[in-house]
Amino acid sequence: MPEKNNNDWIKYEETIEQFIQVIAKNMNLYGVTPSIGRLYGVLYFSEEPMTLDDMREALEMSKTSMSTGVRALSDMKMVEPSFKKGVRKDLYKSEEDWYKSFTSLFGSRWRHHTETNIDEADETIHELESLKEKTEDEKLIEKIDHDIERLTYAQNYYRWLMKFIHVVESGEIFKYVPKVDQKETQDS
Repeated sequence: MPEKNNNDWIKYEETIEQFIQVIAKNMNLYGVTPSIGRLYGVLYFSEEPMTLDDMREALEMSKTSMSTGVRALSDMKMVEPSFKKGVRKDLYKSEEDWYKSFTSLFGSRWRHHTETNIDEADETIHELESLKEKTEDEKLIEKIDHDIERLTYAQNYYRWLMKFIHVVESGEIFKYVPKVDQKETQDS
C-alpha cells in the first residue's frame, strides 16, 4: 500500500473531508449541529467501527463531545453499536441506509412538531370559544368565528400531515417514491 503522505492520498483525504463538510452542513436541516454531522461523516467513511477515542483523535474534539454526539446520532438511528472480538471499548458504526435514517429522523421530528401544533390549535379554539361565550361584542364574535375557521383549516392540514408522516415512517413512501439503487446510478 502506498505511503499515506503520497499526493494522491492527500487529494483523496481532502476530497472526502470536503464531502464530510457537506454532510455536516446539510444535517443542520434536521436540527443536527455541524460537529455531530462531521462525526457522522467520519463514521460513515470509516472502514472499521470506531471507539470514542478514535473519533476524538479523528475530529480533535473532547471525548465528552464525542459521547454526546454518538448518543444524539444513536437516538436518531444514524449510528449503532458494533462489536469486535477482543475489543473491550464500545465501538460504533454509521447506519449506512440513509433512507432508513431519513424516515426515522423525519418522522420523529415532524411528528413531535405536528402534534404540538395540533395541541396548540385545539387549545386556541377552546380559549376563543370560551371568550365568544362571554362577550357581547358582535365584531369580536365575528372575528372569533373567522379565526376558528382558520384554526380548523390548520387542524385539518396537521391531520393530513400526520398521515403523511405515517406514510414516511412506515416505509410506504417508497411505493410512491422508490429508493434509487446502486445499479440505477451506475447506469445513468
